[in-house]
Amino acid sequence: VQLQASGGGLVQAGGSLRLSCAASGRTFSNYAMGWFRQAPGKKREFVAAINWSADTVYYGDSVRGRFTIDRANAGNTVYLQMDSLKPEDTAVYYCAADRVNTITTMRLLLEHDYWGQGTQVTVSS
Repeated sequence: VQLQASGGGLVQAGGSLRLSCAASGRTFSNYAMGWFRQAPGKKREFVAAINWSADTVYYGDSVRGRFTIDRANAGNTVYLQMDSLKPEDTAVYYCAADRVNTITTMRLLLEHDYWGQGTQVTVSS
């Protein structure tokens, strides 16, 4: 089972990037999926989560209104559209999948059912 994140890169402040996370090895149709990020020297931060049916989303305070999470491919791919990027958004972004009853629970978990490798996002000023 693997979560493969991609789409990171270098972008100027105010620009946009779209991250993808493709799940393989099993179906994630009953799993919430989400994004986290970690900048150098900082703690891991919750970014966004989406439930298995893609009708409920939840965002961290620092990205709400700028980032959009969605999922496709029968729930096995999750996207993070990042607009109006700021230098403080610079971090390694990770995707995760959890079997939880409410997606808000994802931000509280110290460990996740599935965790992908990160993709670097760098926003220049």
